[in-house]
Amino acid sequence: MKQFTQIFTIVVITVLMGVYLSSILEVEHQQEELLNKQQLIDSLIHVNDSLLLEIDTLQRQSEIWDFGIQKKTKFLLNAIITIESSNNDSAYHAGEDAVGCLQIRPCMVLDVNRILKKQNKTIQYTLTDRWNRDKSIEMFHVYCNYYNLTTLEAMARSWNGGPRGANKNTTVGYWRKVKNQLES
Repeated sequence: MKQFTQIFTIVVITVLMGVYLSSILEVEHQQEELLNKQQLIDSLIHVNDSLLLEIDTLQRQSEIWDFGIQKKTKFLLNAIITIESSNNDSAYHAGEDAVGCLQIRPCMVLDVNRILKKQNKTIQYTLTDRWNRDKSIEMFHVYCNYYNLTTLEAMARSWNGGPRGANKNTTVGYWRKVKNQLES
């Protein structure tokens, strides 16, 4: 009987060990599945974040560019950027706190933000945005569109001399530079 009890105990312990090991393997398998699902969730979150960034960019463009980009404006912008900064996004004129490729001053950012707020747009620019070429060009278009600047001369002279710059004698020389750049 003693031998039977020992054999029975060994069998029970063996079965329990098997169940225990099986449980450990099942837990490890579930942990591995959980890790895989977490990685999938992380990758989906990354995709979602990318899509949200793309949607934000598209929304920004639709708010800013709702009047369209005219081909002639691209040439004008290239000319102005060449004159203002020699095509340098890091250009800085300390005396005027003029920054970036279009040499935007703080008063321009304030005016563009005022325009956007008046138009019930959600976008607003920061002074740091002046260092970004795309955002600088967006501000240029907001400005020109709002002040109904439809000719290249009016756009260039007003960019240089303010909303009524097209009518100021002080901007004639600037327009000559831009025009020469356009013709070169």
